[in-house]
Amino acid sequence: MADDILDRLQATITARKAGDADASYTAQLFRRGRARIAQKLGEEATETVIAAMGDDAAKIVPEAADLLYHLLVLLADAGLSLDDVRAELARREGTSGVAEKAGRPLTFSADGGPPA
Repeated sequence: MADDILDRLQATITARKAGDADASYTAQLFRRGRARIAQKLGEEATETVIAAMGDDAAKIVPEAADLLYHLLVLLADAGLSLDDVRAELARREGTSGVAEKAGRPLTFSADGGPPA
């Protein structure tokens, strides 16, 4: 089994993908579909931001853990893994954030207009 906690968590999530939704929250998420998984990820991101805006930095940690968990569920649902994210980070390594962002293809907002 993997040594890194995120790799172990990813393996657990993958194993529970086809599990019993009555016994596993992870299986429930997969059964409810990607839209629900994405919604939960957004909720956890918001909760992480709220914790970050508070006076107690320690409150960020459990929210960040929830955020990472839901991100891993989303990746697994899409057939992706931490290795895909690692590869993207490695591709970007050594490139400034400004240069990397400028090199991305132009994307449009949900209403079809240019990005804000």
